[in-house]
Amino acid sequence: MSFSADSYISEIIAEFEQAPRNVPRAFSRRSILKFTGAAGAGLVLAFSLTPSSAEAAAAMAAKDFAPNVFLRVAPDGGIVIISKGPEIGQGIKTAFPLIIAEEMDAAWADVRVEQAMINPAIYGRQSAGGSTSIPNSWDQLRRAGATARAMLIAAAAKQWNVPASECTASASKVIHAASNREATYGSLAIKAAALPVPDATKLTLKTRSEYKLLGNRFTGVDNLAVVTGKPLFGIDQTVPGMLYAVYEKCPAVGGKVASANLDYIKTLPGVKDAFVLEGNGITSEVMPGVAIVADSTWSAFKAKRALQVVWDESGASKDSWTKIIADAKRIAKQAGADSIQKIGNVDEALKGAAKTVEAFYSYPFVPHATLEPQGCTAWFKGDEIEMWVTSQTPERARTNVAKMLNLAEEKVVMHQLRAGGGFGRRLVNDPVSEAAAIAQRVNAPVKLQWTREDDMRHDFYRPGGFHQFTGGLDANGKLIAWRGHFITFTSDGKTPVSGGNIAATEFPAPLLANAEITQTMLPLMTPCGAWRAPRSNAIAFAVQSFIHELAVAAGRDHVEFLLEIMGEPRWMAPQNPGALNTGRAAAVVKLAAEKSGWGQPLPKGRGRGLAFHFSHAGHFAEVAEVSVDAQKRITVHKVTVAGDVGPIINLSGAENQCQGAVTDGLSTMLNLQVGIENGRILEGNFTEYPILRMKNAPIVEAHFIQSDFPPTGLGEPALPPVAPAIANAVFAASGLRLRNMPLRNEGVTI
Repeated sequence: MSFSADSYISEIIAEFEQAPRNVPRAFSRRSILKFTGAAGAGLVLAFSLTPSSAEAAAAMAAKDFAPNVFLRVAPDGGIVIISKGPEIGQGIKTAFPLIIAEEMDAAWADVRVEQAMINPAIYGRQSAGGSTSIPNSWDQLRRAGATARAMLIAAAAKQWNVPASECTASASKVIHAASNREATYGSLAIKAAALPVPDATKLTLKTRSEYKLLGNRFTGVDNLAVVTGKPLFGIDQTVPGMLYAVYEKCPAVGGKVASANLDYIKTLPGVKDAFVLEGNGITSEVMPGVAIVADSTWSAFKAKRALQVVWDESGASKDSWTKIIADAKRIAKQAGADSIQKIGNVDEALKGAAKTVEAFYSYPFVPHATLEPQGCTAWFKGDEIEMWVTSQTPERARTNVAKMLNLAEEKVVMHQLRAGGGFGRRLVNDPVSEAAAIAQRVNAPVKLQWTREDDMRHDFYRPGGFHQFTGGLDANGKLIAWRGHFITFTSDGKTPVSGGNIAATEFPAPLLANAEITQTMLPLMTPCGAWRAPRSNAIAFAVQSFIHELAVAAGRDHVEFLLEIMGEPRWMAPQNPGALNTGRAAAVVKLAAEKSGWGQPLPKGRGRGLAFHFSHAGHFAEVAEVSVDAQKRITVHKVTVAGDVGPIINLSGAENQCQGAVTDGLSTMLNLQVGIENGRILEGNFTEYPILRMKNAPIVEAHFIQSDFPPTGLGEPALPPVAPAIANAVFAASGLRLRNMPLRNEGVTI
């Protein structure tokens, strides 16, 4: 019953690439359209990614430019840039417009940002997941800005009767230095709109050395509205005449409604209706449950507390974390059933090793715990439905709703609202599907609002996991053999659950002469999904902590030991720029060590720990400085982050992502877990799920190698090294080796 995938990238992200939407990735001359409106409308540019969508885009633009264009310039000099992707706190609503403004040579003060509607026929991919927003849209958005700049320069050159090659652009102006003339973009807008669109293949895009905006610090375009409480989020959405809904599902996934006290619920104050939804049996869409519709959220919540449902659990989950732990420990030292990677001869290498080290690591299931619980507003109008969503994959949500309601996709109108956190949870659109199913039964707009308990107990969890390691060292302390048995879960008996797989390329196996990774999958019904830096967020803890164990056993410095494993600079997959590059990896390790004061003496009871991890095309190394007292209380004083994700778009946003990743990683490794018994999630609110408090947050110092490689995302790859760096620092400070998350299970407190 659980939502599963071979991997986060292949299932969540590649799904968009395979979807039959005829959306090519490259621009061509035919794929760039210029629209002009009524006199005085100014320059309006839109980018249709397919010839078939051009006519539809033009027709829509004739009525309303804003929803269907990347940018427009008004005669008064105002520049509106449309941000196409979901804003979930990662800062993309600022980063996307910055990319366009950079290539356009716009003054940032002239720019106003608007959020795009969901229309993949015009905007291309509109999703946020896998730290892929920037790399997938980089060239598309650069060309959008460069095209505008070229047309504005051409307009000025024509007005002045000079060659365009003699003109330059800067800060929303075109300049002809030879004649000391300049013209604002606003004054050129109407003239530019009348010119032919330049050939996209001949556009000159800037090099990193030419950037004026990118790489600097910019406050988020919504920051003031956020801190002053403006209604930006999904939970804030209101529509005239709106009703409010809650939805109760079986606490064990797979259960169905046998009976419910609906007649009584309908008599309660404010309740407008209550009914059973049979669902479609798809955990990621609509599971069976009881909907209550009321005139206020409070009335709906009160009625939900009075709801009494008899559940048919004959087909429901019976998962037990207690049993899972026992099973994992029993089979850990056996070879896994599935061979994931086999290089050389590990058995022979271990026989000849001067020293061998073994360890068993574990980590639990965790929910996403977004600050804003799940919800969605929907208005079913018979032949169409209008929705206000906070989805990370609104395109897929639109497709699902259209199929469920038997509507054409263009009849599903979706507005993107800011989400109060995503972390992978909003890749799954069950709240959107539920809201659509409820709205179909209600003759009014209806907002579905989950409670915190709903959010905690009906998540798509980061799967727990177990690792049994054996490593071999030669007489010089060099790593010569690596064996890992990974114990994970499957819901279909064939593939690992989403977020619960391990790759054959997992560090350090491909860099060694003798390495072996095997896998055992235990059956599971509990829904699993991508959680910030899926699989890497937990695997890094086990792998990078064990590498430190090996370095200690070898009597060697951890930095030296890691760099030896990485070897000479090289791409691990030469045809894949998103693969591990050992030169970039070594560079971030050295930078983190340098900036953290690695090797410098510290007081007794205080230590530094290092970890490196490569994920989501990002190379990151981190050093934690930690103190430990006699009662196993730890204080994380500082975490130094070093990353290479290519050129930084917004330095403020990049630093914010690193700070958030460290805080999230520390909070999770220290305290967070959910138990599962009889198919039920035991924890239901933050009283039982103690998220880190501000007073315990460490200083986070972020440093970036701004390389000339194409940019990649960093919301996810900055997180995996946090836990092992802190665990290794605890060992350096106290000799206490931590192999199980959360640390509170080992008696560690903060």
